[in-house]
Amino acid sequence: MSDRFDKFTERAKKVLVLAQEEAQRFNHNYIGTEHLLLGLVREGEGIAAKVLSNLGVELQKVRSAVEFIIGRGDRMVIGDISLTPRAKKVIELAVEEARRLNHNYIGTEHLLLGLVREGEGIAAGVLESLGVNLEKVRTQVIQVVSQSTTTAPAEGKQQSKTPTIDQMGQDLTALARAGKIDPIIGRDKEIERVIQILSRRNKNNPALIGEPGVGKTAIAEGLARRIVAGDVPDTLMNKRLVTLDIGSLVAGTKYRGEFEERLKKVVEEIKQSGDCMLFIDELHTLVGAGAAEGAVDAANILKPSLSRGELQVIGATTLDEYRKYIERDKALERRFQPVQVRETTVEETIEILKGIRANYEQHHRVTITDDALKCASEMAGRYISDRFLPDKAIDLIDEASSRVRIQRATAPNSLKEAMRELDAVLKEKEASIEAQKYEEAAALRDREAEVREKVQRLETGFHKQEDIARPIVGEDDIAQVVSMWTGIPVMRIAQEESERLLQM
Repeated sequence: MSDRFDKFTERAKKVLVLAQEEAQRFNHNYIGTEHLLLGLVREGEGIAAKVLSNLGVELQKVRSAVEFIIGRGDRMVIGDISLTPRAKKVIELAVEEARRLNHNYIGTEHLLLGLVREGEGIAAGVLESLGVNLEKVRTQVIQVVSQSTTTAPAEGKQQSKTPTIDQMGQDLTALARAGKIDPIIGRDKEIERVIQILSRRNKNNPALIGEPGVGKTAIAEGLARRIVAGDVPDTLMNKRLVTLDIGSLVAGTKYRGEFEERLKKVVEEIKQSGDCMLFIDELHTLVGAGAAEGAVDAANILKPSLSRGELQVIGATTLDEYRKYIERDKALERRFQPVQVRETTVEETIEILKGIRANYEQHHRVTITDDALKCASEMAGRYISDRFLPDKAIDLIDEASSRVRIQRATAPNSLKEAMRELDAVLKEKEASIEAQKYEEAAALRDREAEVREKVQRLETGFHKQEDIARPIVGEDDIAQVVSMWTGIPVMRIAQEESERLLQM
């Protein structure tokens, strides 16, 4: 999920996932207000679901109404689907409702209030067709929400033992379990060192120290992958590794002591759960964080728990920041064991790129040659001096692949024309639905089915042609990107490389 969904409760996030599933169920290539309504009803346990259930709104009834008004698409939709402008408006209104109620989270109840306030989408029409009074929904939701606490989501307490951590952090072990973390190549020694420190009785908090882009976060991700695979000692088995963003903790705090309260909640939840470790990127931000107007900063809040072993933290920072902030605070420095993370060599970078190549090929639908990987590593080391390996080489591969894909994968005019026609029909149908001209909308639905079939036929042919001859990312493509980044002409780069090869 993107940053704008950080304050969503687990139930609210689940509603968005269910909304996408419902859109796919109907073969719709968008998430509209009607799909959000289906997600709210289907979620079943949140405040919004209970309110809708009390008002007699059932999943099957909503599905039938949506199918009658809009109909089903003829083509299966695969992958992520974007929100319609009305659905985005619902999200904005949900955030506004949470703010109005002084809640520091967005739950299913706020999504329902946003849906009701938007008032013009298909969801509002469906609710009206089921005899639901929109004002009555709003009144009941506000009444139920007003009875719940204003500092944490009522439904979140039932969902998780660590609601504050879930809201403020990101579970790396959950991402690893879902296969969303790239394989980590060539960092076995550093990961082993981190595991050794975490398994110590005292001073068991590793501090990863290295320049930006050398792979400090990747080491934490590698540890998460090992925990999920069970390739760790018993002391770390089944542990959760969660990234904690200090900026998110500070954001939105208005009053003295509010930041301290949030951070103490995090510490308390970790103590109670007993299975959670924190990864704090930019570790040096602990010093001074939240210390406005004489309040205690994050470092001083965490030090007692770190010293008693109630909290385990993996930190990451640069050598300069470590010396400037961490070493100056001797009590904090004693809690951490430094782990030096050096920049990878060109040869190691090539191996790393080989390990993650398949992910970039799949994402960009291209073929990346071995020569391109070698070229990216060597040119990144030679020409890009303000950044570090392997990060700069990975960025080179990513951007070169993107550039090749855009240049050589333009849809044919016939497909573009068919997609424009489909877009026009969809807009016309939506206008008819909003004007409650359902017969006209039904006729447009039939027209939409015809155009969709045409688009699907043209897309299938286009993708088959793409798969037969995928664009190839080679050395020249890497050189072009290096030229764009550095301003060095491509011909000069090619000449220098030729001279270097002759001298070998």
